[in-house]
Amino acid sequence: MKIDKEIIRLKYDRYAPRYDLFKGYFELLGLRKIRKELLKNASGRILEIAVGTGRNLKLYPKYSNITAIDLSNGMINIAIKKSRKTTNNITFQMMDAEHLQYPDKSFDTVVISLALSTFSNPISTLKEIARVCKPDGKILILENGRSSHGWLAKLQDRTAEHHAKSLGSYWNIEPLALVKIAGLKNVTYKCILFGTFYAISAKP
Repeated sequence: MKIDKEIIRLKYDRYAPRYDLFKGYFELLGLRKIRKELLKNASGRILEIAVGTGRNLKLYPKYSNITAIDLSNGMINIAIKKSRKTTNNITFQMMDAEHLQYPDKSFDTVVISLALSTFSNPISTLKEIARVCKPDGKILILENGRSSHGWLAKLQDRTAEHHAKSLGSYWNIEPLALVKIAGLKNVTYKCILFGTFYAISAKP
């Protein structure tokens, strides 16, 4: 089953005020550290897909030029407030990541963080990301995924539909397989928390 985009948007509009509280637990367990390590590699003109509540914004190099998009107005409103505490130049836009309204090869770095699992067509989203990224640019992905530990992977599989209905994302996707199918190149990655979170760097 896939969740309709409008349902996702409404769900995250409602969820926005509590999102950081829920995700804070994972941040303390190592997600913030791997997030910080990944984003220090961002440079040039940066596009962040599904910016959410803006958890990444203060982790980019100082004085970065960032375009941040999201489908949820509730999420963007919180991100805008956080952006005021950074030194970065940030432009916000509401936009569907599966249909990016930017020309080919527009950005030096494209970032997507914990969002592939919410899209009805993550491969299409990755191809759009590759399209707007410059050939020598960087694609940085932070994503939850199916654990490398069998017992946990089975639990994720059993509860995936319930998790998607509640939180709008499938936590048993296979990020590395999706990246490969989408045709991204020079892929490197790191996993944490029993292989349930992936930090991936790639080229378009």
